[in-house]
Amino acid sequence: MVDTQTTGAEAQAIADIKVPRLSPSIDFATLLGVGGAFAMIAGAMMLSGQAAAFLDVPSILIVIGGTFLVTTVSFSLAEIAQAQGLMFRAAIYHADSPEDAVMQALYLADLARKRGRLALQNVTGSLQYSPFLYRAVNMVIDGIPAEEVERILTRETEATFERHQRAAGVLRRAGEVAPAMGLIGTLIGLVQMLGSLDDPASIGPAMAVALLTTFYGAVLANMVFTPLASKLERNAQIESMVCQIYAIGAASISRQENPRRLEMMLNTILPPAERVTYFD
Repeated sequence: MVDTQTTGAEAQAIADIKVPRLSPSIDFATLLGVGGAFAMIAGAMMLSGQAAAFLDVPSILIVIGGTFLVTTVSFSLAEIAQAQGLMFRAAIYHADSPEDAVMQALYLADLARKRGRLALQNVTGSLQYSPFLYRAVNMVIDGIPAEEVERILTRETEATFERHQRAAGVLRRAGEVAPAMGLIGTLIGLVQMLGSLDDPASIGPAMAVALLTTFYGAVLANMVFTPLASKLERNAQIESMVCQIYAIGAASISRQENPRRLEMMLNTILPPAERVTYFD
């Protein structure tokens, strides 16, 4: 099929058709899980009537500060900073679902089939929310061969997946270090306690350090770092699948294949229960 320029009226009609897109959405599962767990623990502390007893500055310094610094030894400062940013993305995460990605790819393929690849220029403004899809469509518009489009996008997908996996690895390492720092704090508290047996007034603070460091380490590891690492790995897999769908769709458009064939191809990536029907 030969690409043709669209008339002014056709361009306006195409521009008026908005490509389906997702708005940034809050991951309520993460907020409910982490926030609810902390709320239950805080509630139990308050019901005991001694909530202030669970706050100990030396224990916080040992566990939080020690976990951050020891984790930094295993990674670079840039990787630590990137992991912190991705931690927040686990709570407020913006990504197309694979089903929506298939519908978007089929919409663009159908548009290119009917009006030519150059008609895609009129909808690129609606794709800027997804940098990967935006670049893929622009490569198609620029006439880059399908094999090269697919190769470039596949490499970018793999690089993005590896970057997210490294960030998840940082969180998993922090989840391993936090209980260890809690144990170190416990040993420090026990040594202080045993060295002050002749001073009953100092036994209580030393015992608080011994117990609270273990408590803080267990909370951070099992309620923050490890769950968020699992969520990042899940998100990375979904994003990788979405990018794969966009890459296949862009290559198909570049080859000027029939969109119905693309629909069958993309549905093989989705689980049977999530397969879509674009063409009746």
